[in-house]
Amino acid sequence: MRQEEVQEVFRQDIVMTMQVQSMTKKTVLICETQPITAAGLRSLLSVSGELEHMASVSTLDEASEVIRTCQPNLVILDKSLGIQAVLEWITRIKRASYLDLEVVLWGVSITEAEALRFLQAGAKGIVRKTSDPDTLMACLRSVANGSSWMADSVFRESSRMERYSRSELTPREQQVMELVEQGLKNKEIARELGIRPGTVKIHLKHIFEKTGVRGRYGLALSVMKEKGLIELSTAS
Repeated sequence: MRQEEVQEVFRQDIVMTMQVQSMTKKTVLICETQPITAAGLRSLLSVSGELEHMASVSTLDEASEVIRTCQPNLVILDKSLGIQAVLEWITRIKRASYLDLEVVLWGVSITEAEALRFLQAGAKGIVRKTSDPDTLMACLRSVANGSSWMADSVFRESSRMERYSRSELTPREQQVMELVEQGLKNKEIARELGIRPGTVKIHLKHIFEKTGVRGRYGLALSVMKEKGLIELSTAS
């Protein structure tokens, strides 16, 4: 084979490799209120290899329009756009026909209660803006590959559940724990199980004592972790 033919084959191999890489890249929409932060995200994505920046916007309405016209695979959503507005937006987007879109929610400060609400609304990733770049990229890659992911620093009680076995809970306590995970309040749990709200409080007290988790939000997240519904990072 002549040198020109070898070079042509080599060129075609490079083109095919680039086309395959382009096809496998997941596209990312950034919805961020701070331009300099959005610029940092774009820079980070530019060297990621498997993730590609599609567009940057600063409002939920703009994000909806980009999603409608361009259909990205991921959206990084700024919590500072407003908790209730973001929750309603995620719920609305997930109910639409954007089946391949996943939401990563990030903010400077995120509580367990907020993380649970975002996950229940349909977000697949929860990460703090104070996380290092490797942690953020781990979150994006995990969500892009179909998993749910949350920074361990958001989940204060994550290590406490490791020491308990579900068999230590009574059948009724297990029922209460499952309903807490679904986001039901004490009165709603009582109505669902046909017991008094005060009895629900007693069951929760026993569950907290057995698991070492102090709050209902941490308990709900623990159940989700136990079921494999969320993956917790080991980095802060």
